Amino acid sequence: MNIAYFLKTKGEVAYLYDSFTLRQGLEKMRNQGHSAIPVLSSNNKYIGTISEGDFLWFLIDDRKDQLHKTSIKSFEEIKIRDIFKKGKNPSVRITATMDEMLMRAMDQNFVPVVDDRNYFIGIITRSDVMRYISSKLTENDIKCDIPEDEYVN
Repeated sequence: MNIAYFLKTKGEVAYLYDSFTLRQGLEKMRNQGHSAIPVLSSNNKYIGTISEGDFLWFLIDDRKDQLHKTSIKSFEEIKIRDIFKKGKNPSVRITATMDEMLMRAMDQNFVPVVDDRNYFIGIITRSDVMRYISSKLTENDIKCDIPEDEYVN
């Protein structure tokens, strides 16, 4: 199976540009209800993912002594590129194998997908992959043989 089957295209997902302000980033994440979101360069190349934790740690680390004085207005002076850490939530190419994508999906809530030129084209969510696997297990009537008392809560 091709990973494109699972792809939510760029037009269907929320993302930020690295030139957006801290305030724009927080507002978009809040409005979309996401705890992490892809970050793109001005020419639409995927450069990383920013999370709520990145915002929080930036505020705590950068403004330790003046956090109580921070205003929403000051959030308009800070750019996303100054906050997030590159390399977080690595992408896969659209030509990646299912195994490559599944390995990433085990460690990430979503897997960013890029084309051969590293342009962001969308994401694959772990929940979509799990939903697909679950439907295949149900179709094939495969049952889990783990006794109920051994499930981890």
